[in-house]
Amino acid sequence: MSVRTRRLRACGLAVLAPVLVWLVADPVLGHPLRMVDGEQTLDVGAVPVATVALLAALAGWGLLAALERFGVRRARAVWVGVAVAVLAVSFLPLTGDGMDGGTRAALALMHVAVAAALVPGLGATGGADATPRASGRAANSVGGERI
Repeated sequence: MSVRTRRLRACGLAVLAPVLVWLVADPVLGHPLRMVDGEQTLDVGAVPVATVALLAALAGWGLLAALERFGVRRARAVWVGVAVAVLAVSFLPLTGDGMDGGTRAALALMHVAVAAALVPGLGATGGADATPRASGRAANSVGGERI
């Protein structure tokens, strides 16, 4: 399987996983995911969940591709570190007021589900075809000259 196919599948799974969490929490268990900010109430639905997950997946893929393209040493390790940091920061809004424990737990599980799909799916090495090469040049060269 090519790197692009593996990463595309990881992004698809990253979109599907939080939607499945939402399906279990909201329609199946009957706990609407709701956040209250003063007089405004925000109901979390499947479409916003899928949209945010897709944006996160594409941003993660784009960052990894940029790190690899610009020859960052240990690009995947750097990317995994950034992904773990982003996951940790994504929990900060869940510490505030305006949502009950069930909503907080479901949202946290959604964040973990996206990370569980993306980190191994995008960051994994997959053998000889997993390392992209720039137009036939050697991996340790710049402008055709060996470094």
